[in-house]
Amino acid sequence: MSAAPSTATAPVAAGVREVVAEGVAEATGVADTTGVFADRLRRLAAQAARSGADVVVISPGADLQYFAGHSVTSHERLTALVVPAVGTAQMVLPALERPGWAGSPLEALGVPFTTWTDGMDPYPVLVDLLPADVRVLAVDYHMPAVHALGISWAVPGSELTLAGEIIGELRMRKGPSEIAALAEVGAAIDRVQARIGEWLRHGRTEAEVAADIAAAIVQEGHARAEFVIVGSGSNGASPHHEASSKVIAAGDPVVIDIGGPHASGYYSDCTRTYLVAGPETDPDFEKVYEVVRLAQQAGIDAVRPGVPAESIDRAARAVIEEAGYGPFFITRTGHGIGLEVHEHPYMVSGNDLPLEEGMAFSIEPGIYLPGRFGVRIEDIVVVGPEGAVLMNRAAKTLTTLGG
Repeated sequence: MSAAPSTATAPVAAGVREVVAEGVAEATGVADTTGVFADRLRRLAAQAARSGADVVVISPGADLQYFAGHSVTSHERLTALVVPAVGTAQMVLPALERPGWAGSPLEALGVPFTTWTDGMDPYPVLVDLLPADVRVLAVDYHMPAVHALGISWAVPGSELTLAGEIIGELRMRKGPSEIAALAEVGAAIDRVQARIGEWLRHGRTEAEVAADIAAAIVQEGHARAEFVIVGSGSNGASPHHEASSKVIAAGDPVVIDIGGPHASGYYSDCTRTYLVAGPETDPDFEKVYEVVRLAQQAGIDAVRPGVPAESIDRAARAVIEEAGYGPFFITRTGHGIGLEVHEHPYMVSGNDLPLEEGMAFSIEPGIYLPGRFGVRIEDIVVVGPEGAVLMNRAAKTLTTLGG
């Protein structure tokens, strides 16, 4: 498949600076952030009605953070945002958690809070807030089964469904403040990638390098390091290899896939493949690296509003297949990102979802040769009006370190 010229992304980057600036203003309170959450709740209710759900119930996690501007860890205690298709959104939570919601966007919106105390059955408390004719209950993907079933059993004759697709329809389209957050955390992870030469050299273990990288991720502006993959030599052929006690050898290719959340809650995810200096390396490494680099650029160049998500996968995969490495590209090309590191939309064969402005996702083709090495290059992009807008700017030319 022929790719559009990569220079097409230049004017888009200039245009998106205005969006990022607007998002920074919104995130710092210059814009009406309360209105943002009110709009999200209205759109969720409308999505529920269109899907046939009478109510959406959201538990703590990224979905609650998105719609409420705050989340907690509920453990075994029921905490839930209740959003009926028709009616008023409400929060149900343990009394001991209520002080933590002071000053939250939901409180500013006047959303009612109903509390319960230990020793009470919380499910009837929630059900008492529902319209009398509620039958179809939609719960988010991450709600514990004990709560999902508890709510369902408390509504005789109810139908329990999943709200993941309803919620995904809203979350995968990023607004200005979200794009600004992705740009900020993307720049932070770029700074870490620029420092890899401080730690990566032969004679050190993967785990030692990973520990240094994890510390740098926090130093460079993340709330924490969510994942640090350091796959050297043959370990790089395992896409989700965890850093091990393996000693990195001279001449090893090393896949480094790192990321985590910013204080905003939005995630970074960036992969580069490096070469450790040495007298010998696999004779095919440089050729494979260039194939992956070209495949990733083809995926980036294919991004524009209106094209199906699977076309990004197809564009990147075509380059790898043409080079003869198709059987060794064993993953999808990308995943959505935001308040979770993996979310809608997915760049995978069979996904005919048309891309829209504001959708954010990774483009990360790879070639994984068992027993030899792996190569992956990954950036986060946002769909702009004319094409892809890169959230990562770390160099992608082959870099040799540790000499």
